[in-house]
Amino acid sequence: MYCSSPKMVCETKIVAEDHESIPGSKKDTIIVSSSQMWPSLSGSPPSSPASLSGVEEDFKKDNVYIREFHPSEQEVVRRIFYEGIMERIPNTAFRGLKYQPLIQLVYGMLAVICFVVTKSLLLTCCLPIFLMGMRYYFSRKVILSYLECALHTDMSDIEQYYMKPPGSCFWVAVLGGNVVGIVAARGNEEENTVELRRMSVDSNFRGKGIAKALGRKVLEFAMLNNYSSIVLGTTAVKMAAHKLYESLGFKHVGVIEHYTLPGMTHSILERMFFQLRYHRYCLQLREE
Repeated sequence: MYCSSPKMVCETKIVAEDHESIPGSKKDTIIVSSSQMWPSLSGSPPSSPASLSGVEEDFKKDNVYIREFHPSEQEVVRRIFYEGIMERIPNTAFRGLKYQPLIQLVYGMLAVICFVVTKSLLLTCCLPIFLMGMRYYFSRKVILSYLECALHTDMSDIEQYYMKPPGSCFWVAVLGGNVVGIVAARGNEEENTVELRRMSVDSNFRGKGIAKALGRKVLEFAMLNNYSSIVLGTTAVKMAAHKLYESLGFKHVGVIEHYTLPGMTHSILERMFFQLRYHRYCLQLREE
C-alpha cells in the first residue's frame, strides 16, 4: 500500500496569559526543550537527561507528570496512539452520520425504494441495519489503512522524527509510573508555526485533565521558541475533542468536507459509506 511521506501524514494537530513578555525574536531564539524550562504539573523541578530514569519513582500515584519521550517507551506510545485511533471507527461510522444530511437523504430514499419494490416491511426495517453495517465496515477498512501508514512513518521512529529535528518534540504523560498520554509538536520554520499532533490519552485515565496538560505543554514549547502560532487538524467526531481545543484557546478556522486519508480508494461504495470532515484550528500567540 502506498503511504505518504512522513511530512504528509495527517492527524492531530491553550491560552497564553502573557506571551508578549517573552523576549527575543524568532531569528535570535535558540530552540530549547520545554521540559528544561518549565516545571511539571505537580510542582517538581524540571527534568534533565540524567534524572529521567528516576522520575517515575519519585512521583506519587495521583500526580501527573509531563516529560519528554524516551526511546524505551516506543511500544507503549504506539499502543496508546493505536487504541485512540481505533476508537474513531464507531464514532465515524455512526456519530458522523449526524453531520451528513445528504447521505441521510440517500439512505431514506433507499428505504422508500426498498419498500416500494419488495412490499416487505421486514426488509425495509432491516435495511438501516445493513447500511450501518456497511458504514462500520468501510470506516474500519479506511482507518486501519491510515493506521498502517502512520505506524510505518513518524510513529515508527519517534526519536528520529520528533526528538532530533530542531523545533519539534514529543512528550508523554506519566501517572503512577505509567505512560498514559502522548502529544507531539512539529515546527514549521518557514511559516513560523508549530503543529500539535498525535494527542491521545489512555481510555482508562481520561477525565483527569491529562489531555489539557499535554496541550499546555505544546503551548509552553511554542512560546519558549517564539513561534507565532500553533495549528492543528482533526477528524474527531466527538464534540469533547473540539471543546478541549477551544478551552485551550484555539479558534476554529475552517473545515474540509470529504477529507481524504491514505488508503482511500474513492470508489462509489466508499463515498457512500465513509466520509470525513477535517477541522482546522489555530491559536495565535503573536502577530508577525
